[in-house]
Amino acid sequence: MQVDLSKYNNSWYKPGSVVKRFLWHYVNLLFFRSGVFPFYGIKVFLLKLFGAKIGKNVLIKPHVNIKYPWFLTLGNNIWIGENVWLDNLGEISMGNNVCLSQGALLISGNHDYTNTSFDLIVKPIVLEAGVWICAKAIICGGAICKSHCVITAGSVVSSQTEPYGIYTGNPAVKIKTRVIG
Repeated sequence: MQVDLSKYNNSWYKPGSVVKRFLWHYVNLLFFRSGVFPFYGIKVFLLKLFGAKIGKNVLIKPHVNIKYPWFLTLGNNIWIGENVWLDNLGEISMGNNVCLSQGALLISGNHDYTNTSFDLIVKPIVLEAGVWICAKAIICGGAICKSHCVITAGSVVSSQTEPYGIYTGNPAVKIKTRVIG
């Protein structure tokens, strides 16, 4: 058997109306992906306008790419660093006090490489309270980063972590326990 992309069909996937996606594309481009507009309050307002559920004190740096804000839930005191990409084809939720460092990638969509039609797979991502996703780390669909865990720079998580665990590598493995003093 071989992959045949001409058979690809994701007609079941309905991420929102064409108009809503079109409008968001340009709002995202102008206010989030560019470095021209650094004001946090307006960004939060726009995300809420497009259906995101957002707590207080959310800081979103320049050059952030968000696929679909209506699939996004952010708690209080969230920091999202430069060049973060939330490729949220499915739900991404973050508890309070979560930090996403520069270049982190959260990607909730993937493809079934065992199927000849390479079908789309969409799974949620959950980041519980106090999680730190370090620079250029990748969090895949289906991942649950438990309370206060740390995912070190460049690491890849595709499953569930332990609370207060510090994870590194690809695939990420626990190297020690986080102690907060």
